[in-house]
Amino acid sequence: MRRWHPNQEWIWAPGGFGVFDPGINALSIATHILPPMFITSAVLDFPENRASPVAAHVTFRTSNGLPVTMELDWLQTGPQSWDILAETDKGRMVLSGGGAKLAVDGKIVHDEPEAEYPMLYKRFAEIVRAGVSDVDLAPLQHVADAFMLGKRNVVEAFFD
Repeated sequence: MRRWHPNQEWIWAPGGFGVFDPGINALSIATHILPPMFITSAVLDFPENRASPVAAHVTFRTSNGLPVTMELDWLQTGPQSWDILAETDKGRMVLSGGGAKLAVDGKIVHDEPEAEYPMLYKRFAEIVRAGVSDVDLAPLQHVADAFMLGKRNVVEAFFD
């Protein structure tokens, strides 16, 4: 929060998503590479002075029974992390750096500068020109489910 959204009050307002704002990006990838999944539990930490969560722990189960966990925490100190770890019967994958680095079984197979937003704006231009839509509602549905089903913890006030 303090690095990517300092003094941006909209993110704390009802409907502003709080810590789920970056979580939606991770869910976009997870829902693309994993079987369909549903939330089995969620714990959301709401600062006493905010309407949106500063941290969340969410557990899912895929349609074929695989457990998935998501940890979002804007109270993290030091270097910021953005990682997706997948352990499968075929090996281990780690996507890190906001999607800039991919390692499979400890071997880096992709390492490029972060380019999420330039690529996103390029895609927006393509679909606008083509007059089509490219929407995946699954990540937003998971966020809505977390808000609806999650246990609400009130934690100490948060100030930028």
